[in-house]
Amino acid sequence: MHSPHDPYVRVRGAREHNLKNVRVDIPRDTLTVFTGVSGSGKSSLAFGTIYAEAQRRYFESVAPYARRLIHQVGAPAVGEITGLPPAVSLEQRRSAPGARSSVGTVTTLSNSLRMLFSRAGDYPPGAERLDSDSFSPNTAVGACPECHGLGRIHRTDEQLLVPDPSLSIREGAIAAWPGAWQGKNLRDVLDALGHDVDRPWRELPAKDREWILFTDEQPVVTVHPVRDAGRIQRPYQGTYMSARRYVLHTFADTRSRTLRAKAERFLTSAPCPVCGGSRLRPEAMAVTFAGRTIAELAGLPLSALAEVLSGAGAGGEETARVLTGDLLARIGTVTELGLGYLSLDRTAPTLSSGELQRLRLATQLRSGLFGVVYVLDEPSAGLHPADTEALLGVLGRLKEAGNSVFVVEHQMDVVRRADWLVDVGPLAGEHGGRVLHSGPPAGLAEVPESATRRFLFDEDPAPVRETRAPSGWIRLTGVERHNVRGVDAAFPLGVFTAVTGVSGSGKSTLVGQVLAGVLADRQAGDEPGPGERYCAAATGLEAVDRLVQVDQKPIGRTPRSNLATYTGLFDAVRKLFARTEAARERGYGAGRFSFNVSGGRCETCQGEGFVSVELLFLPSTYAPCPDCHGARYNPETLDVTLDGLTIAQVLDLTVESAASFFAGTPAAERALTTLLDVGLGYLRLGQPATELSGGEAQRIKLAAELQRTRRGHTLYLLDEPTTGLHPADVEVLMRQLHSLVDAGSTVVVVEHDMAVVAGADHVIDLGPEGGDRGGRIVASGAPAEVAGAAGSRTAPYLAKALRR
Repeated sequence: MHSPHDPYVRVRGAREHNLKNVRVDIPRDTLTVFTGVSGSGKSSLAFGTIYAEAQRRYFESVAPYARRLIHQVGAPAVGEITGLPPAVSLEQRRSAPGARSSVGTVTTLSNSLRMLFSRAGDYPPGAERLDSDSFSPNTAVGACPECHGLGRIHRTDEQLLVPDPSLSIREGAIAAWPGAWQGKNLRDVLDALGHDVDRPWRELPAKDREWILFTDEQPVVTVHPVRDAGRIQRPYQGTYMSARRYVLHTFADTRSRTLRAKAERFLTSAPCPVCGGSRLRPEAMAVTFAGRTIAELAGLPLSALAEVLSGAGAGGEETARVLTGDLLARIGTVTELGLGYLSLDRTAPTLSSGELQRLRLATQLRSGLFGVVYVLDEPSAGLHPADTEALLGVLGRLKEAGNSVFVVEHQMDVVRRADWLVDVGPLAGEHGGRVLHSGPPAGLAEVPESATRRFLFDEDPAPVRETRAPSGWIRLTGVERHNVRGVDAAFPLGVFTAVTGVSGSGKSTLVGQVLAGVLADRQAGDEPGPGERYCAAATGLEAVDRLVQVDQKPIGRTPRSNLATYTGLFDAVRKLFARTEAARERGYGAGRFSFNVSGGRCETCQGEGFVSVELLFLPSTYAPCPDCHGARYNPETLDVTLDGLTIAQVLDLTVESAASFFAGTPAAERALTTLLDVGLGYLRLGQPATELSGGEAQRIKLAAELQRTRRGHTLYLLDEPTTGLHPADVEVLMRQLHSLVDAGSTVVVVEHDMAVVAGADHVIDLGPEGGDRGGRIVASGAPAEVAGAAGSRTAPYLAKALRR
């Protein structure tokens, strides 16, 4: 029996995911780092076991109603954990935040600023004092009634919706309509409503054209579709939606970047004429503090906002002094984490996952909690080495406040500063799941099987790579976008280029928006698009035949989307099952083995394997289906086996195991080989998209691209591809990316990992700082040239990496 004052968190018999009956003791009140290759089990130990058990105990103390639901969700597979205090998790959330979420709402700084304006603002003579909600664009009392608090008005007109009026509706006059069945459905509904769909658009009566394009009515009519030979098409009830309504609805609600971009082509966007883009009612905009409106203050970088508040709060009334003091203390923590370039009105979807996590970390630092275990998921992700020092300072302050800080981390500079190190491995999946070392970091030197050891102690120098010569250049002149202003940039072709700079220096803007935009515009062949509007001129684009942009957005938003479906592997697997003798005897086609259509799937969970559990006053969560227990299929489908495995068991295989199982099946082998090549052998084929990190999602997308037959010169753009990767996995990924260049392609990566930058052929360094003090090219050239550049924040760290 352990003492209640036992200074250790003691884990016994942890079996979550691939953990092999793990037994480990971790001291409290320390900075403890969990390391190991991707898929080794470190997150299963830190989040899936320790944090999950702390959560379960918290819910046990709540109400019987909540306990019943939490029991459904399931406790972690662990024998016993003692000495475990309450825990707070700061994961890198995989779901994208909403468009109305901003830096101000994530940090709750907006609440404090609104309170300042409500209580201490300068009101016009005779104006009634407003409560704080009146200063929020996200409330009915505060939002501008014209734009509903969005700040911009999107409009369309007939010329945009119908670019060629000589065409009939049947010939596709309404270019804004969707393609495939949905567009045909709208045409058939119009036909059923009595409109002439075969007459040229310009010959239709003006009132009919107006109604077809702009009506807000949504009439329902019986459609009798024209029958194709050999197909039975029954009448159905079709609902009409005008072209304007469809475009606005798609632009506002779709999560598909392609559909949103298409909808944007049919819209003009302008600041709201009523609020001028401030998003607020006139009553709120009439109130000022330090001579500025709340919208003006929310638009300032946080570092500039702090200067304004410092001056204004110094000699003011007591209320103003107290409120500005609180705001300044909160802002100080955010700027300390290297995020002073952000403004309160910066929308959350434009932030990286690393920026979001650090904003939440800053909020926690001000919460004043102590005696808590903070469990953090790679807080250094997306962080320039220059900002890592500040992060370590904040983690140290959390520890000094009487908390335990448990961090899952791959950044060796953070690992070296840990008090305690838990290294899990040695490899991924079933070849991992063991604790190789638990103790001070120096002790890892005695563990030869650790994959972390050689990187922590710099045992192996990086191989020297011969620098490649460019085959051509893409030159962007006069780039104007966000904080990148008046910049001329040159990207070499046929080589590996790394774009570096501190957070907020303009890397993603230059590469992900401008360079990607001009290439996408040229390939689309349309009118100049957003990319071309962001720069004065672009040359050298004709040398690129294909653009592949690989980002960290999720490959899906529900458990229905997974690795096998995204890569196309599942199509090959279902065909193999349909060819088995048992399937042919029962008349099962490939569709029977899909969990996305009725027939073979479990209807209780609709083939998801999970059911959504709604928790009162808490976010809903997923729990295993009570009927199929996560298998996704009905018992009849699971009777069919392929070499002894059911379709559910195949989905449960890791990529590595599946590669052996499907050896000799070319269609499956190709997809599995590319997944192994990018270091994802530990993932299960049916692993839900909701369980994948941003880095894993990006590598799955890359693997899907690598399967394709490459034609012509391809330019690959990747945004921090090493995020979430252990240095050993980075080596695997870099071999793959360099092989693309050796095969004649161009690779451009936005990257903070100096080992990757040191191995590049060309480096473009932006800065010198973030936000308004960034957006310039500080240095460009070979890594050794940039490493010696004066005024570059990257140079000293790159020089250190080159010496290694």
